[in-house]
Amino acid sequence: MHVESIRAIYGPNVYSSLPVLVMKLDLEDLAGKESYELPGFNDRLISLLPGVHEHVCGLGRRGGFVERLEGGTWFGHIVEHVALELTDAVGIPVNRGKTLAAGEPGKFLVAVAFQSEPAMRALLRTAVELVQALVDNKPYPLDEKIAEARELAERSSLGPSTQAILDAADARNIPWTRLDTESSLCRLGFGIHSRYVEATISGQTGAVAVDIASNKHLTKALLREAGLPAPMGEVATTREEALAAFEKIGAPVVVKPLDGNQGRGVFLNLQTADEVAEAFECASDHSRRVVIEELFRGRDYRVLVVNGRMVAASEKTPAHVIGTGTHRIRELIDITNRDPRRSEHHSKALSSIKVDPVMEAYLRRHGRSLDTVPAAGETVWLRESANLSTGGEARDVTDAVHPTMARMCERAARTIGLDICGIDFVVPDISQAWDGTGGIIEINAAPGIRMHEFPSEGKPRRAAAAIVDMLFPPPSDGRIPLISITGTNGKTTTTRMIAHAIGSTGKVVGTTSTDNIRINGVEVATGDMTGPWSARVVLSDPSVEVAVLETARGGIVRSGLGYDWADIGVITNIQPDHIGQDGIESVEDILRIKSLVAERVRQGGTIVLNADDPLLATLAENERIARLPRNIVFFSLGENRGIVDEHVARGGTAYVLNGEWIEEISAGSVKRIVRAAELPCTVGGFADFQIANVMATIAVCRAYGMSQKAIVSALMNFNTGTHNDGRLNIYAFGSSAVVLDYGHNPMAIQAIGRMLSRLGADRTTAVLGLPGDRAQQLIEMTAVTAARHFDRLVLREDKDLRGRQPGEMLNLMRRAIAAECPECEVQVIPDELEAFKWVVRGMSPGEAVVAFCEHKQKLAEWLETQPVRPLTDLGSLVTLFRHRLRIPA
Repeated sequence: MHVESIRAIYGPNVYSSLPVLVMKLDLEDLAGKESYELPGFNDRLISLLPGVHEHVCGLGRRGGFVERLEGGTWFGHIVEHVALELTDAVGIPVNRGKTLAAGEPGKFLVAVAFQSEPAMRALLRTAVELVQALVDNKPYPLDEKIAEARELAERSSLGPSTQAILDAADARNIPWTRLDTESSLCRLGFGIHSRYVEATISGQTGAVAVDIASNKHLTKALLREAGLPAPMGEVATTREEALAAFEKIGAPVVVKPLDGNQGRGVFLNLQTADEVAEAFECASDHSRRVVIEELFRGRDYRVLVVNGRMVAASEKTPAHVIGTGTHRIRELIDITNRDPRRSEHHSKALSSIKVDPVMEAYLRRHGRSLDTVPAAGETVWLRESANLSTGGEARDVTDAVHPTMARMCERAARTIGLDICGIDFVVPDISQAWDGTGGIIEINAAPGIRMHEFPSEGKPRRAAAAIVDMLFPPPSDGRIPLISITGTNGKTTTTRMIAHAIGSTGKVVGTTSTDNIRINGVEVATGDMTGPWSARVVLSDPSVEVAVLETARGGIVRSGLGYDWADIGVITNIQPDHIGQDGIESVEDILRIKSLVAERVRQGGTIVLNADDPLLATLAENERIARLPRNIVFFSLGENRGIVDEHVARGGTAYVLNGEWIEEISAGSVKRIVRAAELPCTVGGFADFQIANVMATIAVCRAYGMSQKAIVSALMNFNTGTHNDGRLNIYAFGSSAVVLDYGHNPMAIQAIGRMLSRLGADRTTAVLGLPGDRAQQLIEMTAVTAARHFDRLVLREDKDLRGRQPGEMLNLMRRAIAAECPECEVQVIPDELEAFKWVVRGMSPGEAVVAFCEHKQKLAEWLETQPVRPLTDLGSLVTLFRHRLRIPA
């Protein structure tokens, strides 16, 4: 077997609502073979991984996978279950996976959910190697591979502070994204509500405040200036300066790096010059400048202040071990570090006890070494400082803090200017009013909160929730209105109409579409921007107040959605397109993919569907859609009024074309909104596909909260040339018309051909080329549809052949047309621009030419050199052909 690729999908996707890794696996010589065909394989697998007995698999019951295994199953499926089983051993358990044929002989897509991306990637490869070893009946270093994956999981996991903040965000339905797997930098919220956090540094934390807190000497000077108790001290850069400071301050003293953290290089309770000199040398390894200061005696406390208010307090105890009478101190440390609550990388409630020069110096001062054997039951302290990062523990004392102590800490945070502040406080008893003894020994920016969330003793405190509440004062969920649009045809136009309408209210709208990303109407990126990356660009922009996202099939299949939940989801229609791509074999496959947009509409949100599409008319009854209560809204040109009437009778809402009026109907209510022909984009009401797009837009804008008057006003000003580039862009050429459009499937081509026919053009001509990556049957169907709806076709070839040979697509189209529509006039000019020029130059009066474009911009640029004028009001096209329709002037 061979792993061809592994890709990550972070948003909801066609495999799962969870993030997944998708491995493309070539079974090679195992292709077509099933598990029962290899003697001894099943027994070896079950013996090595007995936990697979718990896998329910598709049978839905314990032991389901083993039943499948014994009855015979493909090896891609086996690899999936082996990978899932290994996650338990690594400590990142997941139980969701799916294996599908990849559309190529012997190749499969194995999709598995993951907690740790690096570790899961490693486990997928391990699963492939292990299954191959079991097939070959060869040994495999499984324990070594599991240990490597466990190390990857620990190194890449978020720290407990960051994870607690994200958990608190989840509890309030606030979206978040981890921005860097090498750090804890995360973004919470969308658009204008987005906020950054990295551990307990927030985007609101002042850089100056952090700089002050990083300079321990300056911090204490500012605290004393504010009348707050802080130890006196000096800064030394040489051994001599350190000893001079010790002489001035007097024993006992503390020696520590000026800008250190996590207790590194900190020495307490130093009594002699020799101890100070040794401590200075060690502290110098962490900072060029070293602080020597007086020692406050008392208990060691950490107080957390968030947004100016004390939210938690803990009493800290230094790292220690309990003697057994037989083990050396170094052995006792190893035993203590096996506690599952401890971790080397601060990813758990407690950190491992670290052996370092500070510990060894402390033991020496107390007549011990790492090889000392303490008596049974004896508590052996390993250092003076009670920092959790070096193995210390914490006991919650929040409820015991005296009000004067709390106020002192809150003043200290305000003095330094930190929004999230950890205050190290040494006093005899924090539950008593301050008596002048002890005080504040340190101010910490980015304070760890795991001691408060997961204390070794006492009540856990909602420290992370306090931080989230500061960033997102309740009831804010950090979200912005999010509208997602998909479908086969009309999704780009509908997206642009919605964005234009909502933008007209003064909101900053972020829009993704087939052509670009726009923020407040300004293009910020070009190209096909309908995938998850583009959605995240919009959702990360701090100016965006509303997101309107065109969401296409390709992005969904390959990379999932770029958001978790939408407020409104739209599916315009489902038509045969993209068949032959990404394993798509039917319109039902297209529906399965695109219906993800409807599935991911939040509870209480709105799903807008085309009632005239048989596949969409019944979609609301689908189990995946019906599992959450949502508002279903239909729109219809009147072709399926029975569905609409039933829906309205059940209390639903619909938008319909009733004669010349677009109406909003609900139980007991009919509201006329606008005459369809009055909207410029509908070409005087002759472009029924545009009327459908308008109704979908109205449905969305009404669900968003816009008034009928505001919607109509916006749509009256929707300019297809300015606001809808590449979609029904029409130019007048004397008494003839030229249309530029990106249509490329049967329904799109039929719709434009039918519109021109209804308008009464004397002759219609289409310049047609089709994408080469579609199935042959779809290519032939599209060519024949064009031949049936246009008087003349000029066939061209896309520059991007998408795997086809030169001339192959032209031959496919020409043969299909000759077989089904031999009366259709056909010309072949392979180059798109040359074909277009030839047709336009030869147009006759009253002719309408449609170029179904690959590169619209080139054609538009050439048109600008001709005596043409763009029709910004598409109703003008009616005027152009008025005499043929006998429409009064």
